[in-house]
Amino acid sequence: MSLQGKYLFIVSMDVEPGKEDLFNEVYDNEHVPYLLEVPGVIAVTRLESERLTMNLGGKQLNIVLEDEPKYTAIYEISGPEILVSDAWTEAVERGRWSSEVRPFTTNRRHMLKRAI
Repeated sequence: MSLQGKYLFIVSMDVEPGKEDLFNEVYDNEHVPYLLEVPGVIAVTRLESERLTMNLGGKQLNIVLEDEPKYTAIYEISGPEILVSDAWTEAVERGRWSSEVRPFTTNRRHMLKRAI
């Protein structure tokens, strides 16, 4: 994977089943576009967990990770300072995300990774 930035901010979470349509609509149409306006945010990729079956060491494995969140967003950013900038702070609170979606998310995880 070739990165333009040197950092990945990874956010994973679950959402209450009755709120998934709203979650995906707001995430795609409001939350991601607002965050892409933040200087230093290069790209955003959203992911949904899938069942994993793979061959390893001559055996077929069914891998189940306990409590792994269903949804993940990977933000490619130029540096960790982006996450504490005024622009980021404003963007994460814009639109319906903070009032209509965030309260229905659970099992949230946040990670910052540096490319080596």
